[in-house]
Amino acid sequence: MSSTKKKTQEDGGVILEEKTEKKLKKPRLYKVLLHNDDYTTMEFVVALLIHVFHHNEADAQTIMLHIHHHGVGVAGVFTYEIAENKVQQVRELAEKADYPLLCTMEPDESEE
Repeated sequence: MSSTKKKTQEDGGVILEEKTEKKLKKPRLYKVLLHNDDYTTMEFVVALLIHVFHHNEADAQTIMLHIHHHGVGVAGVFTYEIAENKVQQVRELAEKADYPLLCTMEPDESEE
């Protein structure tokens, strides 16, 4: 984005133009992580991935199996406010269903 400013000198009527460049920085992104535990069902995790993170059934199954085998997996990558909201949604749904599912967020270092 650039803007042009015009200035006039009071005594001589000379017009000067100054151009300024505004560079917008992309917002930092955050990974929302789901952690494996021995109590939360695989079906519940798949349902969360579909409902909260809008994955299709096949992708949700793949992510759930990754979490199951590796202990943690990325449910999605978002701006800070959206990631924070997703973490809160997962915590509320897990608590309501009496599951101890841990959901956290961390900066996405792959963006830098």
